[in-house]
This record gives sequence, C-alpha cells and structure tokens, in this order.
Amino acid sequence: MFGRARTGGGLSAPAECNVAVLGTTGSGKSALTVKFLTKRFITEYHPDLEDTYSSEETVDQQPVIVRVMDTADQDGPVGCERYLGWASAFLVVYSIAERHTFDGCQPYLEVVTLHSRPETPQPPLILLGNKVDMERYRQVSRCEGVALASRYGGLFFEVSACRDFLPVQQVFHEAVREARREAGREGAPPPRPLYISEDKTPPSPSSAPPPLPPPATAKLITVKSSRAQSKRRAPTLTLLKGFKIF
Repeated sequence: MFGRARTGGGLSAPAECNVAVLGTTGSGKSALTVKFLTKRFITEYHPDLEDTYSSEETVDQQPVIVRVMDTADQDGPVGCERYLGWASAFLVVYSIAERHTFDGCQPYLEVVTLHSRPETPQPPLILLGNKVDMERYRQVSRCEGVALASRYGGLFFEVSACRDFLPVQQVFHEAVREARREAGREGAPPPRPLYISEDKTPPSPSSAPPPLPPPATAKLITVKSSRAQSKRRAPTLTLLKGFKIF
C-alpha cells in the first residue's frame, strides 16, 4: 500500500507506491513497464517471468519510490492474492489491436473491485489501451474503453509503449497521484470521476495537476507529446528481469 519507506537514524525517507500491472498475454504489459523504467522499447521478453522493479521518481515535486510488479498471468487473474494486498494502484492493460486482450480485462477489474474494503482506501484503477501505433488495426474503440473504465470507477488512457516516453510516464505518475489522494482520505472514498487524457504534455513538476473533468463532459483525446521533451535524467531503478533491450 501507499506509505512511508522505512527510515534509519532519524532520516526522512520518500513515500512508497506499489503499482501492479495486469492484463492477458499480448497486451504489452512488460513493454510498458520497461518503457517507464528505462525509456526504451523492448522487442523480446519472456511472458512467463514475473518480477518487481523499483524506480525513484519525483511526482508533483515530491519524491516517491515506485515499485512496479510486472505480473505474468497468462489467461486471467490466477493466484491474484499476491498483488491484491500489495498494490497501491492497478494498471489493467489491453491492446487496442487485439479484442481478446480487452475482453480479458473485465475479470481483473472485477477481482480488484471486489477486493476493496469500505474501511480502507480504495486502490485506484487505471484501464490502459496500449499499442495506439497500430491504429489501422484497431479492434477496440475508444468509446468501449471509456465505458468499461467508467463501469468500474476507473481512469482511462491510451498510449503506445513503442512511441514517446512522456505519455507512459504520465500514466504511472497519475497512478501515484491517485494513490496519494486515496491514502489521504478518511473512511470510504466517493467514486472517482473518469479522467480522459488530453492532447497536451503532462504538467511540469512546478505546477499542480489539472482538475479531472466530470464523466458527462470529458473529451476523449489520445495523449501526444514531443520526443524532444522526453529527454530527462533517467530515474534510479532496480531492474531484475532478464529483458533483451534495444
């Protein structure tokens, strides 16, 4: 869950946020995870390997250790207890070019929703359509993604792991923001409004994040950003999984 890291010698440590990346085979979970951690796009990885990585990030001028679990579920949430009690936020990923990966999202959304307890902060849910670079092969419309995310009170984004880094980073940072908000609330939190990504670069660390639009008036526009803006110092991270990175 979202909270403070262990401290020693009276030193203040940054907060920690655990993010579980869920989805069926072919959704691009691992590619998104490595893109966030390294700014690189991988072409080969082992679908049966599951691991957890750490990255030191700064979100809204506040340091945070983001731990990302790249799960290895093949055909649905099997043995999901390992991440249900661990995660501060959930990213449920599908490929817009493969209908079966979208159909496989609902079991994950149901499991996460049913696991939430009224007396504890509700971990944020983000439904993430991946591979927008394959627009010509799209099998899942944006409206379908919006509707599914709204049904479970989640946020919605569309990105591409093989394109710019900033839109991918924005999704993970939004998960941290939502986890902070939920952890700061007392009692049962109210349903979250639907957030639709806008056609502009993410806010700079010196400015506050924009307010989330209400579901009825939100516009659906895919996140776009310039490659030139994605050049920043790579975060300190612990990368354990044996990816082949190009």
